[in-house]
Amino acid sequence: MARLEWPLHIVRRVVAGVVVVAVLAVAVPLTVNWIQERRSRCGAGVVKLGDGGECVGVTDGSYHFAGHLTAVEKKIKAENDRVTANADKDPYVSVAYMASFTLTDDDSNSEESVRHELEGAYLAQYRHNRGDLSSTPKIRLLIGNMGSNAAHWQHTVDELIDRTGPSDKLVAVAGLGPSTSRTLEALRRLSDHGLALVASTMTATNIKGIQGFVRVSPTNVDEAQAASAYLKQEKVRTAVVVQDDAKSNYYAKTLGDAFTDVFQDTKGHRLVADRMTYDSSVRSAWQNELRYMPGQLCDQKPQVVYFAGRGRHLTRFLDSLANRPCQGRKFTVIAGDDTSNLTARQLAHAAESGVRVLYTGLAHPDMWRQDPLHVSGPSARHFQANGSLDRWFPNDPRYDGQAIMAHDAVLTAAHGIQMAAGWQGEVTGDAVARMFHQMEGRQQVAGASGFISFQNDGNPRNKAVPILHLSRTGRSELVGVSAPRGEPPRKQ
Repeated sequence: MARLEWPLHIVRRVVAGVVVVAVLAVAVPLTVNWIQERRSRCGAGVVKLGDGGECVGVTDGSYHFAGHLTAVEKKIKAENDRVTANADKDPYVSVAYMASFTLTDDDSNSEESVRHELEGAYLAQYRHNRGDLSSTPKIRLLIGNMGSNAAHWQHTVDELIDRTGPSDKLVAVAGLGPSTSRTLEALRRLSDHGLALVASTMTATNIKGIQGFVRVSPTNVDEAQAASAYLKQEKVRTAVVVQDDAKSNYYAKTLGDAFTDVFQDTKGHRLVADRMTYDSSVRSAWQNELRYMPGQLCDQKPQVVYFAGRGRHLTRFLDSLANRPCQGRKFTVIAGDDTSNLTARQLAHAAESGVRVLYTGLAHPDMWRQDPLHVSGPSARHFQANGSLDRWFPNDPRYDGQAIMAHDAVLTAAHGIQMAAGWQGEVTGDAVARMFHQMEGRQQVAGASGFISFQNDGNPRNKAVPILHLSRTGRSELVGVSAPRGEPPRKQ
């Protein structure tokens, strides 16, 4: 058989063509992947996920999750840069503040509330690093965004877990979002990786048994007991519970159950009807359900309606109650702390309903003035007129208490870090979490929401609970400070 012989120049062209094809076969997919990755990135540590391309993940403040957060994120970034630049002289560890910072109508929080949380977190970082509570190791504050309704919690939690190594030294996560099934899953995964956890506004009583977890907020049982005590003091004898029946809303269920248990007694305090429920997970029905309730309430004639639902549902309920058929009958509605997540406009709209609205808050700037023995003066002063937050973030009223709770959560983590560093050279998440159990007596946290120590289950011990009244201007006014068991803790 004759052998086919090609000229050398043709052989060279063929070989070159094969090499080019081979290179392209590798390079084109890599280039496409690189382009896709570049397009999916919002910034360092932050990527676009979901159909809406929501930017989620973890940043040191260099990426701004929303325009209204720019001012506070710039301050966090500047403080983080200062901490890392001085790392040779002053060692540091990282604390993350995790929440949903890109919000939609599905979220119970408002832009105002999460912005105030981040402002409070920064204040605690500043006080620990170079303020009146200056201590070592310093804190680098990371910001973790789980996305609207915590839809991308898994991605953000995995990013945080990756930050536990020697480069970022993440030891604690604060904030953690509202009491939902998704945030509970996030808690468990973070706990499994040895991080200390401090919830700022999570109140659902059935969140328990999570290693390394504490909360600075009163539980729903605490809030219900404080609300019941106040109502009885005001000579209220009859009530009805209106509750969200959505399965994922732990906040509503535990709040409704707790009030039902503590209000009824042998002294004539009673519920005049079975619990009235709506289901916010059925989007096509829940507003209609609330619309039909006022007619039933006119027949039942309770002195108080206890509303166990999210703040944004409360506004719809109040609209319906304002149009009740029995206009001559006056109603008082008392709700839980999620009311504080409403915007100033929503609060003003709720006040226009003509219904008297009370709610148990988590904190209020006026608590210190009314009850100076049970709230830390040095901490509270930062939240007063012309205090640190007023100077740093002017024209941003913070009567919702969210800044105070975030501050106290990060302050708790910082206090645990300081205590752990006092007994060993290396600070770990497990070591910080163990310090939470030692925060009693003189080691309690001097919070702006009250003095804080923890029970073995991670709940605060007899935490102060403010009773707030929604005025006609939509402003929350303090009418009293209560506690689950009499007098709140005081300075030791």
